[in-house]
Amino acid sequence: MTTSAITAKNDKRRAIRRVGATALAAALLAGAALPGVATADTAGKDRPELRAMVQEIADSGFAGAQLRVHDARGDWTGSAGVRKLGEAAKPPTNGRFRIGSNTKTFVSTVVLQLVGEGKVGLDAPVADYLPEFGLDRRITVRMLLQHTSGLFDYTGAILPDGTIVPGIPLQGKEFLDNRYHTYQPEELVRFGLSKPPLFAPGTDWTYTNINYVLAGLVIKKVTGRPYGDEIGRRILRPLGMRDTVVPGTWPGIPGPHAHGYYRYQEAGEWKTVDITEQNPSWASSAGELISTTKDLHTFFSALLGGRLLPAPLLAEMRKPHPKGGYGLGLYVQESSCGTVLKGMGGFHGYGTLMASTPDGSRTYELSMTYGDSAADLGQAYYKADQMLTDKVLCGK
Repeated sequence: MTTSAITAKNDKRRAIRRVGATALAAALLAGAALPGVATADTAGKDRPELRAMVQEIADSGFAGAQLRVHDARGDWTGSAGVRKLGEAAKPPTNGRFRIGSNTKTFVSTVVLQLVGEGKVGLDAPVADYLPEFGLDRRITVRMLLQHTSGLFDYTGAILPDGTIVPGIPLQGKEFLDNRYHTYQPEELVRFGLSKPPLFAPGTDWTYTNINYVLAGLVIKKVTGRPYGDEIGRRILRPLGMRDTVVPGTWPGIPGPHAHGYYRYQEAGEWKTVDITEQNPSWASSAGELISTTKDLHTFFSALLGGRLLPAPLLAEMRKPHPKGGYGLGLYVQESSCGTVLKGMGGFHGYGTLMASTPDGSRTYELSMTYGDSAADLGQAYYKADQMLTDKVLCGK
């Protein structure tokens, strides 16, 4: 994630409180026609309130949006906006997209499976598994998964006094010029370790991608296979998730997909670039995966339903840190209807949400593609999240 994304993540709870739920137009709530929404309603029933929501999300500043909802009325999918700027076609409801930090939930699941198998100690020093980095021995595996290690993030950081310390080039023209550059995970870790830590291990919370790059390396060291191979072996193939991809250095998105765009300023002029193709190795095991709303629903439902982790470890995963509201690889939020569980992710051109009630009876998965709008897409992202939480998870 970029520095701006880090700020948004760290201020997530405050931002959500500021946004509040957005009222839909009365005509839409009454079921007025929405010709701009593509739908694939597997329950066989029209859902005008869901069509209205995905249209409102697209209209809030995104090029397009695709939404999947599961509730007592069954499964529904729909999309709004455009698949590609300048064209009329809607985003495919079965389209693939970059899921960003939702990757972390997959990685945490694999690490916790290894904990359950006795191959990794949740409270063991990370240095026991990765001695080559000279890590502070107070940093544990749990701290990586919960973002309490205190390590400086290779994507950059904002210090308590407001000073911005840059990371690898992930913004503006410099990022675009390096969009096909390959980063090795060890390189990303060493960049972060070259900077002073943000705080002593376990004493505070801040969202940093370096934690999950290290977690991916722990998986590789313990199993002898890359973290992506283990995700495939332990999660994707057993659950039949054929549309989820670990791209590595490959810059494309296979199969049907909507295009994502990057808007930046150069010499005082705003420019918009199609950023669909990019080397995602800078995100590595912190955020490189590609998936679909269907596959994310399959994964999150299996995870929360106890099919991937034993009950004690799933309970550990769902214990939120008091400051960040983050468990071990997912967000644990309090909503107007009680606890809800979420994955949240951002990537250049793409924003993704997956969310569920604890019992899995109500869920949603949302992909948003960024276009050329000047709207505050950080606020639009959290506004969409709040609206779907209120209306889908809480049934308001």
